[in-house]
Amino acid sequence: MSVFQNAQFELSVAHTATLPPPVGLEVAFVGRSNAGKSSAINTLTGQTRLAFVSRTPGRTQLINFFRLRCGAALVDLPGYGYAKVPEAVRRKWQGLLERYLAERPNLVGLVLIMDVRHPLKELDVRMMEWFLPSGRPIHVLLTKSDKLSRGQAAATLQTVRRALREKMPAGQVSVQLFSSLERSGVEEVERTVSGWLLPEQSAPDAGAAAFDGGNAK
Repeated sequence: MSVFQNAQFELSVAHTATLPPPVGLEVAFVGRSNAGKSSAINTLTGQTRLAFVSRTPGRTQLINFFRLRCGAALVDLPGYGYAKVPEAVRRKWQGLLERYLAERPNLVGLVLIMDVRHPLKELDVRMMEWFLPSGRPIHVLLTKSDKLSRGQAAATLQTVRRALREKMPAGQVSVQLFSSLERSGVEEVERTVSGWLLPEQSAPDAGAAAFDGGNAK
């Protein structure tokens, strides 16, 4: 059974002071506004409205917790990079996101969402460079892969893989293609995140090829 199955909404918080006690491991989902983060969470959990999907970028203003049956939690963080958000609001979101990522003791990994058509934007690279010193893994989902032909998507994956090899420490960042519409790439995400949350149950080679991605064929 999928580690994501039967996920339930737990709570939303607007300030780090109101975060729940750090009980159970947590995996954070983050990405640029409108990159497909909420859709990815819904697809992985097999639900349609667990995470709020908005047609207006920049609507996710809270940290949302979704509790898994294993006791761990998926944590949906505010999107970044939406230019039309007022500067004061953007600073508040950034502070909330950074404090959570820097101070949360039970955070075990980061799932970074990028639109496959617009990968490795400056803020994405800055996010990775800022988070990497924590020593925790990052798994990149190149979402909306259905918007490209299979050849184009595979070529983009190879380009991103090469860039990550050049810029990031070996073994700490993994990357794959993903499509919520086609439900492709779900098993690869499950293997990676299960390895973070349930390492004793993971296959010895699960997630071993850090830059290889699961569906690069």
